[in-house]
Amino acid sequence: MRYGQFCPIAKANEILGEKWTILIIRELLMGARRFNELQRGLGMISPALLTSRLKTLEEQGLVVRRRINGQKGYEYFPSASAEDLMPVLVAMGEWGLCWARHNITDADYDADFLMYYLERSVSADNLPGVETVLRFEFSDFPTQKAWWLVVTKDRVELCIKDPGKDVDVYFYSTVRTMADVWMGDSSYKEAIKQGDLSVVGPSSLTKNITSWLTPSIFAESPRQSRSVTASINA
Repeated sequence: MRYGQFCPIAKANEILGEKWTILIIRELLMGARRFNELQRGLGMISPALLTSRLKTLEEQGLVVRRRINGQKGYEYFPSASAEDLMPVLVAMGEWGLCWARHNITDADYDADFLMYYLERSVSADNLPGVETVLRFEFSDFPTQKAWWLVVTKDRVELCIKDPGKDVDVYFYSTVRTMADVWMGDSSYKEAIKQGDLSVVGPSSLTKNITSWLTPSIFAESPRQSRSVTASINA
């Protein structure tokens, strides 16, 4: 895509303006390295399109591809130019919090996407002991109500089948409630008080959940109270 302009915004958009490109960079900056990890974070993208976008980003110098030692396949790393996009993505996200939230629908609250980000958000070093098992149950996701995160010092594993281990902390809510708490639109205390969330486990773990289940990077970002319509009519 070319715009025929020397404007730096136009030139940047020639690289970043294709569908999925910004979200692919988001996933790379959030730590996704392998093709299947990128697919998990992107959801509906086809493998062929993801392959094409990664190739383009590599040609443009935003992605570094390296073969996995002793295995088939590649890992993908953000280059310095891609890492320089982090403040741009944060600014886009904060703009979205203020001016695009009215476009969110019930279908956007996807349990797979939420659990992938919760998996990424666990700070294993802040959990006591060798292993911690977390169980999430979403009443509004009937096809897969229960999810488990098995946390050790070395890894966090997401399970969609009972791993057969003793559970340390149970979370009961809807996908939307858990997403809102993680995003910072609500707090654990508020959601529990309103009856939208139940957290069951020892107080040593439940009294300060955010110490080991870190919130979204947007949790402290400002939320715009005015509606888009009100802004236009002002």
